[in-house]
Amino acid sequence: MPEEPLHTRIARELRKRILDGDLQPGDPVPGENALMEQYSVARETARKALATLSAEGLTEARRGSRTRVRAFRPILRQGTKRLDRSVWGAGRSVWDLDLDGRPLEVDQLTIREEPCPEHLADALSLTAGDPLWVRERRYLVDGEPVMLATSYHPGAIVAGSAITREDTGPGGAPARLAELGFAPVRAREQVRTRMPLPDEAAALALGPGTPVALIVRVSWADGGVPVEVTEMTLDGSRYVMEWEFPV
Repeated sequence: MPEEPLHTRIARELRKRILDGDLQPGDPVPGENALMEQYSVARETARKALATLSAEGLTEARRGSRTRVRAFRPILRQGTKRLDRSVWGAGRSVWDLDLDGRPLEVDQLTIREEPCPEHLADALSLTAGDPLWVRERRYLVDGEPVMLATSYHPGAIVAGSAITREDTGPGGAPARLAELGFAPVRAREQVRTRMPLPDEAAALALGPGTPVALIVRVSWADGGVPVEVTEMTLDGSRYVMEWEFPV
């Protein structure tokens, strides 16, 4: 077998220290100079080893400080439970189950009315050009950007409601749809992963090699009436996604 490259060996040993708990979340990782001295290697070799750990999402570097073991606690996104009527019907946010009391912030929010684009017309049972209300936002958890989301609602259903305003009120959009006579009764989510586009990487402050998870959810009211399409882009290193269903 070919000999293991030095940067791979260094990364493997540092990875083991992290996974074994020798290096705890938030602890500094040995820097390039320390690795050069410890392993008698060139700077480029040490740099490659550290880049490997960063690409795996095990470490993060902030400007002006040392590289550290990633300290962010992953979000458990409970895909089935969070959309249950018992959550939003009680005036709770669909995020409540995910965060267990951790601070949530929407630091960027755009609301606008626009013509329905061609690619959403079928999903919303609309004709391209029909009025559509759009809500774009960026979510922060523990002060860190974790998700970008854009929701689309048929204008004929939500015009004049709180869904077109900054604060949708207790229970969010699902509760307001219920008040309008269009309570969501069924939803479908499709999930895929890819590497981020440049604007996504910037908005989510992603490190090199960090993938994103893309979730598209369609929600329907009674009678199969589509009431919402939401497109979500999640930092793949910050989420554990869970679905529970009967078997």
